[in-house]
Order: sequence, then structure tokens, then C-alpha cells
Amino acid sequence: MEIKGLGQLLAALAAALFVRAVAGPGPALLPPAEDTEDEYDEEVAEGGGVPPVTIRWARVTCALKNKRGDMARFLLSNLSGEAKPGRLLALMGPSGSGKTTLLNVLAGQLSESPSLHLSGYLYVNGQPMSEGGYKVAYVRQEDIFFSQLTVRETLSLAAELQLPDTMSPERKEKYVTDLLFRLGLVNSADSIVGDAKVRGISGGEKKRLSLACELIASPSVIFADEPTTGLDAFQAEKVMETLRQLAEDGHTVICSIHQPRGSVYSKFDDIVLLSEGEVVYMGPAKQEPLTYFASLGYQCPDHENPAEFLADLISTDYSSPESVQSSQKRIENLVDEFANKVLITEFNSPVAQSEGSELSTKLAPKSTRKQRRGWWRQFRLLFKRAWMQAFRDGPTNKVRARMSVASAIIFGSVFWRMGKTQTSIQDRMGLLQVAAINTAMAALSKTVGVFPKERAIVDRERAKGSYALGPYLSSKLLAEIPIGAAFPLIFGSILYPMAKLHPTFSRFAKFCGIVTVESFAASAMGLTVGAIAPTAEAAMALGPSLMTVFIVFGGYYVNADNTPVIFRWIPKASLIRWAFQGLSINEFKGLQFEQQHSYDIQTGEQALERFSLGGIRIADTIAAQGRILLFWYSLTYLLLKKNRPRYQQLMPPSEEDQNKQQVE
Repeated sequence: MEIKGLGQLLAALAAALFVRAVAGPGPALLPPAEDTEDEYDEEVAEGGGVPPVTIRWARVTCALKNKRGDMARFLLSNLSGEAKPGRLLALMGPSGSGKTTLLNVLAGQLSESPSLHLSGYLYVNGQPMSEGGYKVAYVRQEDIFFSQLTVRETLSLAAELQLPDTMSPERKEKYVTDLLFRLGLVNSADSIVGDAKVRGISGGEKKRLSLACELIASPSVIFADEPTTGLDAFQAEKVMETLRQLAEDGHTVICSIHQPRGSVYSKFDDIVLLSEGEVVYMGPAKQEPLTYFASLGYQCPDHENPAEFLADLISTDYSSPESVQSSQKRIENLVDEFANKVLITEFNSPVAQSEGSELSTKLAPKSTRKQRRGWWRQFRLLFKRAWMQAFRDGPTNKVRARMSVASAIIFGSVFWRMGKTQTSIQDRMGLLQVAAINTAMAALSKTVGVFPKERAIVDRERAKGSYALGPYLSSKLLAEIPIGAAFPLIFGSILYPMAKLHPTFSRFAKFCGIVTVESFAASAMGLTVGAIAPTAEAAMALGPSLMTVFIVFGGYYVNADNTPVIFRWIPKASLIRWAFQGLSINEFKGLQFEQQHSYDIQTGEQALERFSLGGIRIADTIAAQGRILLFWYSLTYLLLKKNRPRYQQLMPPSEEDQNKQQVE
């Protein structure tokens, strides 16, 4: 009665959470700068340009705090600057100079941390950022997509999720086609994106596809973090040429870049040179910085890449103690020279403020807000994507099919055509336990290896307000049912006749049904592990460890009645135990065993009683598996909702902060 009562309570809790997951309105999404639901400007979608945005920042300081709360190390130190529409601004500097940190601060993408202090001012067309209604795009270093979708399908689904319902399918298709032409993706439009397992489009094409997906919403500002990382010289130049063209089209483009080749450097309109979080130079690119540093006695040699010269000039040379000291002294002098030469007061001039105010009126948030797409529309689009991803993933499906066949043949050979002797009782129990473990581990391993990467895509799309969690998880569950059920069926179809388990079709069908439900429950558990673990590697370590605990309390190694009190909840939550019980009841009920002694087991029911499995029905075990599945799915929903990306807020600097910085 205690077990039944606990099971009912768990079922009620899981069902309530799951209903909330699939029917709830979804979580509150990210900053107004990204998660805007303003009425869509269809003229912009038709290529009519974007509202111009000038971004200005002042006294931006980012520092790591020690345990006492004092600022211990400055990542950015009192930076000010400007990015204008129609110009490509590059943030350059050596590793650790703060260029990516500054880019994330400007984009509102700096991950929240209690050990981080961030302060400063950020203005959009002369108005505080919180008051500006403008759209941004953020292109990250890692290009993560659903690998089995083609370029056109990826872009079309992004358009369906982001463009308004009032826009006709023909206009959406035309908009996608225009983006493919604009970013040079026409030739690869019908190629799959690919990944490490399947060859797809090139790295440069993936980067341009990232840009295309971000451009769906017609952003005024485009941020790109190291857009040339991992690309060869030709692809890097193509990507930068694309960014350059976007700037000419009226976008404000800001990118961080380490050390570009000369042809890439020539595409920059403005640059900010950073070293150890401080500005060494800021202003027009091309020849102006060379002229500026030449006036300070640092002449760029003829026929040398200007970008390489600038990078060497502001980098610390660690080849010897003397070179470290001399290079750091040089950088300090350059920082002081620029601080003395450039008057940042121009940033706060009344003229700049008034010009910004005029521009900002064009970008004021509209009073009419479009409604989030309906639950069923989101579900339909996400189901279509999940279905294509699941059924086109040939390499993964082939590996899983081969492993199912191989493991079934191996186990079937070991337990070949078991008889009805007394020793076969132990063999049957062992085989059923092994079958439960193999099914669960196969499903878990697949999910924890894939979901952490998929979670990054989901977080990114949720940040744009493309969809809610409920439709995503529901569509994923339903789309993976056919392919997820195929592998347990393959495994059971081979193993069952080889081992000569209970030879009736109804028993075989129940065997396959039990392992299939167990497979889905293990996949749901893998989703939870993937939602908790920060990386795929961590998930691969955590998932099997957790499953090992469930195996120990799976009903074969430790009798539930002998389990210590503090651990008695584990067997009730173990999907291995419930699957093993269901398989055992299905196999042993109605069997007759050969007797050689009076104390031998004669019937399957007696064997079940010896393992404390009497009085339980198969339906009870399947219902318990269903409750476990609902519980893991509901927990995944809550974890994804709670652990959505959070970003550091830019706070106005206090006098105390300024005093600390001056002391440093």
C-alpha cells in the first residue's frame, strides 16, 4: 500500500508539471534588446533598409571581485567609444585584452556571475539603452545548427518562427531566397548543414548561415564574436566581405577579431585597439592608426601587414624578463598617450545628445505588439524540425541499429535456447536484467551525447522569443517515438527467439512494449542530465553514473525488502527495477520447471515470490515507467526554464567604484 500510495503521489506531481510544461505560457525571455515582440516592419523585410542606430558607451568597467567583494582584476578599465551605422567597427587586441568582454557588454550578452562587477553607461542614439527600441543580432564563435537540415530548411524554419503570421508564405519564401542570394548561400541552399559525423557545408558557409538566421529579424546592430575563427584565409575574407556589405546596407556592425590578414584589415572602417582592458587607439582604420603611431615613434615597415604591426605593438613579449618589462612599459606609455590626446568629453556634448534624441524618436517602441504565435503553430513547426532531424540522422541511427543487433546476438548466444531446468531460472533472471540495463544505457547514451548541443540552440532561439518550452519538449517527445521505438523492437525481435523465452506472441509483444517504454524513460532521464550538465562531456560522465545507482537497486542484485531505509526511495525511482519486474512477470508467469528434488521450484510464480515479485501486475510496472518518464520530462522543463541564460546588468558607476579604480 505504501508503494502504491507513493506511486500515485509521484504520478500526480509529474502529471501536473507536465501539463504546465505543455500548456503554460512559457518563461519570460531575455532583454528588450533581443526579445522584442514589436510589430514587424514589413518594409524592412522587403529590403527597405533598417533604422540607423548609433551606440555610445562611456566609463565601462568590468572587473573580477575577490572573496571580500573588492575589485581584484580589471577586464575593462573605464572605456568609452562609439559605433556608427553604415560602418564596420573592429575590436582588436591580443588574447586577454578584453575585446570579447567589451563586445558582450555592448551586446548585453555578458554571462551573469556573482564574482563580476560591471558598470558604465550605454546609449542608443543618445538615449539610455533601456529606452531604445532596436533589434540586435549576435553571431557567436561556435556555429551550432540542427545538422540534418539543409541550409534552406534551416533558414525557412527560422523565418516561420520569427516572421509574423500576417506575412504570406510566398513573401516569406521570397525573403528567404533573397537572404540566400545576399549572403552567397544559393549554391549550397539544398546541402545539409552537417556536423563532425556527416560532412556538410564549409565553415565559412556556416558562419554566413549564422548571419542569415540572425538577419531574419532585420536587426539594426550586428555583433560578431571572432567571425574568422577556424576559417582559412579565403573563407575568412568572404565572411568579412559579407559583414562589410551589411555595414554598407545601413547596419551598425561590431566584431571582435584577433589578428586579421591585410585584405581583411582593409575592410574595417573603425577600430578599437585594446591591451589588458585599456584603449591604446580608437578611431578610423586603414592608414590613420599607422600615422598616429608613427608620430609616437613607431613606424610600420613597408610591405608589412598593418594588422600584424598593430598586434605586435600592443602585445606583451614574454620571451624574456627584459622583454616583458620593456613591452609592458611601451603599452603603458601608449595608453597614457591616447588618454591624453583624445578628449572623451565630445561624447557628452549637447550636440551629440540632441542628435541622438532626434534619431531615437524613430526607434521608439511601438505601442502595437504582436502576439506570440499560438501553441499549436509552434508545436507544428518544431515537430517538423524534430522529425527531419531524427529520421535523417543516418550515422547515429545506423550505429544504434548495429549496436541493437550486435548486443541481441551476443546475449542470445550466451543464453542460447534456455530450457526449463532449475539452473535456467537464474539464467532467465540474469538475461532479463541484462536486457533492461542494455536498453536503458543505449537510450541514455544517445540522448546525453546530443542534447547539450541542442540545448545551446534552444537557449539561443528562446532568447529571440521564437517559441516556448512546452511546444519544444512536446514536439521532441512525439517526433522521436517512431525512431526511438525501432531499436528496442530490433533488439527484442532477435533476442527473444534466440534465448527461447516464453514462446507466445502475446508475451513477445509485452516484452517489446516493456523495453520500449523503458527506452523512452531513459531518454527522458538523459534530457534532464543534459539540462543539468554544462557540457556534453559532463553529461556523458554524469548520466552513466546515475544509471549505475539505478542498476544496483534494479531488483536483481539487492532485494528491495533488504534495502536500507535511507535508500528505499531509489528502487521506487529506478526505471531498471520496474522494467526488470515487468519482464520477469511476463516471462515467469505460467512456466513449469523440471523438478529433481522436493524443494526445487516448480512454477514460475514460485520463482517470482522468491525474488519478491509476487502480487505485481505488468500494467503496474508500465504505469510506473510512465510516471518516471513524465517526472523526468517535467523536471527537464523546470530546469531549462530556471537555467535560461542570464546576463550581467550594466549599472551606473558609483563614486566608490571610481575611487577603487583610481587606486588600482
